[in-house]
Amino acid sequence: MSTITSTTEIDGLKARLKDTWVAGDYDRFSRYMEQGARIFYEQLDVPAGCQLLDVACGSGQVALWAARDGVKVTGVDIAPNLVQRAQARADAEGLKARFVEGDVEALPFEDASFDVVISLVGAMFAPRPELVARELLRVCSPGGTIAMGNWTREGFVGQMFKTFAKFIAPSGMPAPALWGDEAVVRERLGHGVSDLTMTRRQYSFTYPFPPAEVVEFFRQYYGPTNRAFASLDESDAKKLRVDLEALWSAHNRGGNELTVVSSEYLEVIAVKA
Repeated sequence: MSTITSTTEIDGLKARLKDTWVAGDYDRFSRYMEQGARIFYEQLDVPAGCQLLDVACGSGQVALWAARDGVKVTGVDIAPNLVQRAQARADAEGLKARFVEGDVEALPFEDASFDVVISLVGAMFAPRPELVARELLRVCSPGGTIAMGNWTREGFVGQMFKTFAKFIAPSGMPAPALWGDEAVVRERLGHGVSDLTMTRRQYSFTYPFPPAEVVEFFRQYYGPTNRAFASLDESDAKKLRVDLEALWSAHNRGGNELTVVSSEYLEVIAVKA
């Protein structure tokens, strides 16, 4: 795998990543992930009144649960439309939460600003994981908690990544699902933490429509899928759709009219040294 080293290459990749997450309608897409986000958040047992940072927050699917509990929430995301949507959702509920545009590889916050730093299937997609790890550690206060939920290579979403890889050339960045590997996480975060607990868990996707419609839903509203289909010619786009429909159907436990699929993720809970 080639690696991206020059500033020009990084800037180009960052621009493409930003365009990817701006595409589609992640707010609409993420509504079907909110129960899984709630489960992830509640397992952390975050105390009310603490300062929490949600990194790669999307439209607030984890951050808003925390704000409803009286946690002082800040969310940051690379996509300005998602930050605006998250803030609008918080304001509509009268929640004390602020959302800002920013890059996980250079977070716009002072050192040790937060008691809890979380990222649910978000920071794992940044191209330079060593910078991600550095920043998560930097903005967390000593004794604070860093928590991540990262898709594994072996899980359903990891299998979906492999399906896309048959049609889309590699980006040159490390595979996002490496954040779902315990040994890799220990290498990236272990030097800066006093405790590191990793647990493989299941995230449930539930849609009130069959697998073929789920694939179309992803194509329309989930930025990476939207951009992947847009990059292919008609023949490859058709093949990709067939392969994705087969994957969803093979894992579906919901019958003919529903789609219920579980995907493994690695829950990472670290205590900043």
